[in-house]
Amino acid sequence: MMLTPTHHFRDIERRPEYLQPEKCVPPPYPGPAGTMWFIRDGCGIACAIVTWFLVLYAEFVVLFVMLIPSRDYVYSIINGVVFNLLAFLALASHCRAMLTDPGAVPKGNATKEFIESLQLKPGQVVYKCPKCCSIKPDRAHHCSVCKRCIRKMDHHCPWVNNCVGENNQKFFVLFTMYIALISLHALIMVGFHFLHCFEEDWTKCSSFSPPTTVILLILLCFEALLFLIFTSVMFGTQVHSICTDETGIEQLKKEERRWAKKTKWMNMKAVFGHPFSLGWASPFATPDQGKADPYQYVV
Repeated sequence: MMLTPTHHFRDIERRPEYLQPEKCVPPPYPGPAGTMWFIRDGCGIACAIVTWFLVLYAEFVVLFVMLIPSRDYVYSIINGVVFNLLAFLALASHCRAMLTDPGAVPKGNATKEFIESLQLKPGQVVYKCPKCCSIKPDRAHHCSVCKRCIRKMDHHCPWVNNCVGENNQKFFVLFTMYIALISLHALIMVGFHFLHCFEEDWTKCSSFSPPTTVILLILLCFEALLFLIFTSVMFGTQVHSICTDETGIEQLKKEERRWAKKTKWMNMKAVFGHPFSLGWASPFATPDQGKADPYQYVV
């Protein structure tokens, strides 16, 4: 039987005994149920800290350089509430994307008992990952940073110190959306503030000295422009990936489509939850992923 090009990316075993289940045992000290998911990766932790620092820097400049010194209290209150709400939602989405299990396959589940529970029929194929000793469901890929196989893994993002997968893609999309929105909002406010300061005395438009004010505003403008471009591209890429039901890795490897094709609206509901509601925009609403089907491990 000739293998398709897709099979070159998988470790395929034709018979369950070839999995050598006696060499695969569950981790000796499995974490208790409900244990928080967190990847101990130095680079990812540093990137996550930088992300929070940049958001808090923007918060500082917006509040203490532009809004609080302003004499237009209505302008300050409205923009302060909007910016802080978007920033709060962005950081909440970041935490959910970082601390949510992206869809990790149980490590070391290629045991004899688990294979027997699948009740394999003649001709069925199972996929195993030799790196984490697990039987991979269809569309799962191994992440070298998380050291786990992740269901519907799109990519590993150091900015959220986690993989973007089946269970946390919604939170990652919301994170990119809210960061793009606060970046756009900050750019607009910086533009209005510069115009105001050019018309007024620079010593009266900020509680800081004019040189310090200019430096802080330029740095914020550069940060906001950079993140607006980056997160807008990521947001568009993720929405396209969801609508086409094809992850970034599957697009990169040009894997053969072996799953049922659904409408764009059905794909969106699968990620953000059913039915459509304001919960789609909330990082606190967890979409119902349903229970894992044991037969997803075989084809």
